[in-house]
Parts: sequence; C-alpha cells; structure tokens
Amino acid sequence: MAENPGGLSGEALLLRIFLGESDRFGGRPLYEAIVLEAKRRGLAGATVLKGFMGYGAHSRIHTAKVLQLSEDLPVVVEIVDTEEKVQAFLPVLEGMVREGLITLEKVRVLRYQSR
Repeated sequence: MAENPGGLSGEALLLRIFLGESDRFGGRPLYEAIVLEAKRRGLAGATVLKGFMGYGAHSRIHTAKVLQLSEDLPVVVEIVDTEEKVQAFLPVLEGMVREGLITLEKVRVLRYQSR
C-alpha cells in the first residue's frame, strides 16, 4: 500500500453527527464549527453531507422539494480517526451539539493518502 502521511490505517472510528442545516454555534453554522474544531484538534478529516429529506427527534419532515422549500435540511458530519482521537473529541461535541444524534461505529481504514 502507498505511503500513509496521516498514520491512519487499520481499525478506526467513524463519528457521525446528524443535525439541522439551521443549527448554529458561536455565530456560524454548527456543521462548520464542528469541522473547524476537528481540524484545529488535528483529526484526520471531516466531511459534511447535506440531505434532501429527513426527520429526527421532533418527527418534523424536512424536505428539499421545490414546493416545500425547507430552511432546515438534514446535515451529517462524518469524521474518521483513531479511537483515541475521536473519544477525546466527544466532550467537545457535547458542548456544541444541543439537538441531534451522534453515533460511533468501528471502521477499517484501507487507504488514507494525500496526493
């Protein structure tokens, strides 16, 4: 396998944070605040995915249908890193995420490489 500059290989954790697009923290979108804080703390990487439709704890449907434009579409932030780094990041998330769902799952990193 090619060089692995981040040292991330084998067993890792996938952290998923499910939130609403309109959720905010410190004057900015919550998903943005989470990604910037993860980067600041040296986590391997983060991706923000925007959903077209979903519902959560309040059972309100959020959709991107043309006739029903929602200003609060579902957003998922995914972060993969070692168990140690992800576990250390969880208390930070607790202070940022007021509503939403946070999940963890074990994953196997096959490749983590920059160009």
